[in-house]
Amino acid sequence: MTSMKFADFDVSRETFERLETYLALLQKWNPAINLVAKSTVGMAWDRHFVDSAQVFRIAPKQIEHWCDIGSGGGFPGLVCATLAKEFSPEMTFTMVESDQRKATFLRTVVRELDLNATVKSERIEMLEPMKADVISARALASLPKLLEYAKRHLAPGGHGLFLKGTSFRAELVESLENWRFNHKEYASATDAESVILLIGDIERV
Repeated sequence: MTSMKFADFDVSRETFERLETYLALLQKWNPAINLVAKSTVGMAWDRHFVDSAQVFRIAPKQIEHWCDIGSGGGFPGLVCATLAKEFSPEMTFTMVESDQRKATFLRTVVRELDLNATVKSERIEMLEPMKADVISARALASLPKLLEYAKRHLAPGGHGLFLKGTSFRAELVESLENWRFNHKEYASATDAESVILLIGDIERV
């Protein structure tokens, strides 16, 4: 598999500069609050930024509200919000992160990059339904739990976008014990053993 680079996304110089500012903030804050694994900071463009940007490419069109749960260092949500500033400026984003220090980092990035995003420093279970068109998550929970969150917080016709690793097929099988849904699998551009799952029509069995 050929590794996708940020050049493949054909973004403007302004967008690229925003992402460089984001990376600099990540490198500055990470030693104190462990936003991403220390071993991945040196390869952050591929491991975190490209990995997140590919989600934006897969997302359905005509999105008004995108909610990223368990945002952590902002992946994939803040990267998608940065791309949306150029390509879909009307789109609004909500980042949900219960860790107060990480939420402060997210707010700093939102402010510095002037993104159309807000940050909620609460547990996703405690939030009122978000009525989002997209719910995204990366390395947050098993698929059955993500479907539970998505069912509560998606608007009618909305979709989940979940980055998943090698266990995704087992998680799909487990999910079908209690859920009915449609899904598409997209091969990850950054990891041959990972996928992005686009999931819709989520209903409990």
